[in-house]
Amino acid sequence: MTSKYYDPDGSRYGIPTFPRHLAPAGLATKSQLRAQGLRPGGQEPAAQLMWRSRAGGSRGGVRIAWLYRIDAALPVRPMTPARERALARALLARHTCRSCGLVHEYCLPTSLGRTCPPGTGCATPADLAA
Repeated sequence: MTSKYYDPDGSRYGIPTFPRHLAPAGLATKSQLRAQGLRPGGQEPAAQLMWRSRAGGSRGGVRIAWLYRIDAALPVRPMTPARERALARALLARHTCRSCGLVHEYCLPTSLGRTCPPGTGCATPADLAA
């Protein structure tokens, strides 16, 4: 294989690297682990996927995804009532305007300092100019 991102021994990138969709068996991304009811469980990434991308979030047009060993993964911790309450409070805070206390149906943008967007609640166009 002559792909720019094929480095199974890690000599070029410092960690075994594979092109997108060519991860070896026994390795999975965090999302893939979660779909199986697993989590990395504190283990370091065993390898990485690397591919070119023009999408936002890429660095220099290259994106990576860490790969973790499935056999070393641990089960996802169950949701306890206390964690469920804490999550509900955190989500409520993201929906609540810090200025007027109005609760919106959606998360407020942090670019506005979590205040009401223009045309709703307490925000005015002058607030955005500041």
